[in-house]
Amino acid sequence: MTANPILLQKKYSRVIECFARQQEISLDAALNFFYHSEVYQLIRDGVSDMHCMSDVYLAEELEQEYQTKQ
Repeated sequence: MTANPILLQKKYSRVIECFARQQEISLDAALNFFYHSEVYQLIRDGVSDMHCMSDVYLAEELEQEYQTKQ
């Protein structure tokens, strides 16, 4: 299933904001990590309707990916 591109952009911004708060990193760092993450690729490609998951859930998925890359 594909999501509306405008709604996806808003979703991305909320997830990035949540992730930055959780990790206590700058929005720029969170943005950079997000757009190079597997989570972003899954959402963008519509895999498993990831765009339907909550912002907090997606931020936690990013956090797990972030921890493995540190």
